[in-house]
Amino acid sequence: MTTTSTETQTITADNVIRLFPEVDNHLASSPHVGDSENDLRGYDEEQIRLMEEVCIVLDQNDVPIGSASKKVCHLMKNINDGLLHRAFSVFLFDSENRLLLQQRASEKITFPDMWTNTCCSHPLGVPSETGSDLDAAVQGVTRAAQRKLYHELGIEASQVPFEDFRFLTRIHYKAPSDGTWGEHEIDYILFIHADVDLDVNTNEVQDTRYVSGTELQTMFTNGDIKFTPWFQLICQSMLFEWWEHLDGGLEKYLGEKQIRRM
Repeated sequence: MTTTSTETQTITADNVIRLFPEVDNHLASSPHVGDSENDLRGYDEEQIRLMEEVCIVLDQNDVPIGSASKKVCHLMKNINDGLLHRAFSVFLFDSENRLLLQQRASEKITFPDMWTNTCCSHPLGVPSETGSDLDAAVQGVTRAAQRKLYHELGIEASQVPFEDFRFLTRIHYKAPSDGTWGEHEIDYILFIHADVDLDVNTNEVQDTRYVSGTELQTMFTNGDIKFTPWFQLICQSMLFEWWEHLDGGLEKYLGEKQIRRM
């Protein structure tokens, strides 16, 4: 019989960090997200739990410098001090070139009840969804996009294959949701053409709608409909031009290396 000896040096935090510098001990040593009752009191229990997810903290050039909880990254007091994280926005078009929109659930902590693009979220601070160079980062956010399309809309990964996503560009923007919460992101814009089956997670999404470009422009004229700030920025600057080239010529817009500062 083979036995394994455990008589090694004492396992302490100092030893582990010295031997394995890739281990991030900041989250482990910070208060549990549920302990900060003042910031999260009164919100939906599942949405509070999701605030424990780990986001990728960036410098202004989109280089990862660490990780922090989703809650830490979305507090306006931290955003105003310069905390920046990575995100993605998926635009899914069906075979009729209609864009799938979602209306965020009332339970959402940031930007509840607002209409937005198909799916917007964050890659996690894990190896499969992180990347320090652009190619690796695009692969990471694409994996995250598949994960969140399933989580929010019930879209199976087989209906949105990894290789069918198209990366266009990144936008850097900052926007408050209310006095407490907000966004400060470098947001990767991903397009995909697919006909999909939906099984909506109502804790994330309260409504969905396929629209043509003309129908979306009409929605913007309705003062009763509220849109997320990142979606408005993308629509005002680039979306409709890209949309016109879905069936030909989109290639010239793909893979932009410069970050667009909004």
